Amino acid sequence: MTISKVTPFLWFEKDAETAARFYVSLLPNSRVDNVTAMAADSPSGPRGSVQVVEFTLQGEAFFAMNAGRHDAFNNAISFMILCDTQEELDRLWKAHLDNGGKEQACGWLADKWGVSWQITPRRLMEMMKSPDRNASKRASEAMMTMVKLDLATLEKAFAS
Repeated sequence: MTISKVTPFLWFEKDAETAARFYVSLLPNSRVDNVTAMAADSPSGPRGSVQVVEFTLQGEAFFAMNAGRHDAFNNAISFMILCDTQEELDRLWKAHLDNGGKEQACGWLADKWGVSWQITPRRLMEMMKSPDRNASKRASEAMMTMVKLDLATLEKAFAS
């Protein structure tokens, strides 16, 4: 595992290892790299009760800590997964919902631990940056009507 100078670190009340194992099951080039129980007592619990999970998602390093209640996850931080096909988007969306996630809007969902994810077609990002601002507006307006994003509908709005 190569750790970047800036690496996401997620604080879970419980189930950090379970969450990490779920996340790595969804994406290629992903794995749980290490689970370490803290060797000292901490404000979050006695020696051995706090765990740090190192994992890799699509080649990027992440950390998670199983350390008791602190602050809940919210939409202020989310992870975007750029999908190349509708099939990939549908698979990831379904996996999160089947595992207790909740749909939100505009391609966002919260997993069962409260972590926010944006399951987004890569092509939408291109549409948003298009120099044809009217086409970009149409795609953006179409996205605003969706819960799970539909690439064909976005493409149709962009092209019309």
